[in-house]
Amino acid sequence: MKHGTYTSDVAEFNMVMETTKAGTHNSEACLQEGTCLPLGGYSVWSSLPPISVSSSNNRKPVVLTVASMDSASFFRDKSFGADSPISGLVALLGAVDALSRVDGLSNLKKQLVFLVLTGETWGYLGSRRFLHELDLHSDAVAGLSDTSIETVLEIGSVGKGLSGGINTFFAHKTRVSSVTNMTLDALKIAQDSLASKNIKILSADTANPGIPPSSLMAFMRKNPQTSAVVLEDFDTKFVNKFYHSHLDDLSNINSSSVVAAASVVARTLYILASDNKDASNSALGSIHVNASFIEELLNCLLACEPGLSCNLVKDYISPTNTCPGNYAGVILGEPSSKPYLGYVGDVSRFLWNILADKTSVQKGNTTSVCSKGVCSKTNEVCIKAESNKEGTCVVSTTRYVPAYSTRLKYNDGAWTILPQNSSDSMGMVDPVWTESNWDTIRVHVYTVQHAAYDNAVLVAGIIVTTLAYIGILAAKSIITKALKQD
Repeated sequence: MKHGTYTSDVAEFNMVMETTKAGTHNSEACLQEGTCLPLGGYSVWSSLPPISVSSSNNRKPVVLTVASMDSASFFRDKSFGADSPISGLVALLGAVDALSRVDGLSNLKKQLVFLVLTGETWGYLGSRRFLHELDLHSDAVAGLSDTSIETVLEIGSVGKGLSGGINTFFAHKTRVSSVTNMTLDALKIAQDSLASKNIKILSADTANPGIPPSSLMAFMRKNPQTSAVVLEDFDTKFVNKFYHSHLDDLSNINSSSVVAAASVVARTLYILASDNKDASNSALGSIHVNASFIEELLNCLLACEPGLSCNLVKDYISPTNTCPGNYAGVILGEPSSKPYLGYVGDVSRFLWNILADKTSVQKGNTTSVCSKGVCSKTNEVCIKAESNKEGTCVVSTTRYVPAYSTRLKYNDGAWTILPQNSSDSMGMVDPVWTESNWDTIRVHVYTVQHAAYDNAVLVAGIIVTTLAYIGILAAKSIITKALKQD
């Protein structure tokens, strides 16, 4: 703001990282001093249909479908990650929505489980923690076990598959096995059943050095015999030129490609779970993805208008921000399978609610209202409790899984780093990522003179000084001559 012609109001912002001020320059030191917090958040998993945790008999083999929800960029609040990885997340939600309308899911031979991970950008900490929770048999994964997982299908970047009117996707497999071949066959059958949709599924080049960067790497490191496939929109190299950039936004993907991927995944999962390989099966032909639902999800999760203020999101939660941020963030408080919701990010809370809704069953087609987010029965969860109205109790197996490094332990309100594996001398297998606490943001406002006015004063001063010097020399010369004459 200008006053007159020679002053301006100036504001200085003081944003200091506490780790810099305290001199704690690594994760171990800053966690000890309490000047930082671990990167992480909350992953979400859900089963379709719900799993009866109380009964461990006759557990079905699990077909696990995985996607990620977090990205990164130079500007952390602009980490949209449209193609990598949100296109895969939206395709997963589209597939869940389509399968939720299929009758007779309880009669399937295998159990469908959907897992959305956070923290994958930072050393795959979400998938590492999920597998670690399975080993611990914690409440966060009650009803699941690593031995029950028969195959894993990951949905990676699927937003740029459209080319020449055909949506092409590549299946990257972890290893050759009968189970992996079964997944590849199911993908081909799903493709054939969608012949009118111009969708093509190709096996990735066998010359590739392995699977592309994905959550499956954590699964493979834990168990090299894991049978899994990751679906991508590229074969030998990334087609997303804006990977981990703020430019990987909604304009970087094609919604029809995401719809096509969701359609293939939905039918593939039904084929795997039903063990019915008939492409002309009427039940298979009845599985259709809602393209409008996909479009709405993309606009909610990848744009600031309407962003998280869209009707779909607000029907489930009360978002704290309008513009979605897919940066993992930090984990606050004690990690828990039933966390304080104020410590859970908007996207994680939305995913928990919508997955619980889409995978739920309601006993006798009746609904019950939940008070303060709590239901009376142990197999029920309360959905839509945030959206300024009473929530609804539904039968669903949907849970939060804390996502943070497996080398971290929370005890007595503080984080400590556990000793690293002796075979991992550089800490690269499971690095501990942290973010500094930020000091109080201070603003200093004051008035300064215009630079032009300062320059004018400087020039005038120089001129006056020069003239004074010349005057002194002239006066000295005159006085000297006058004294000589005398």
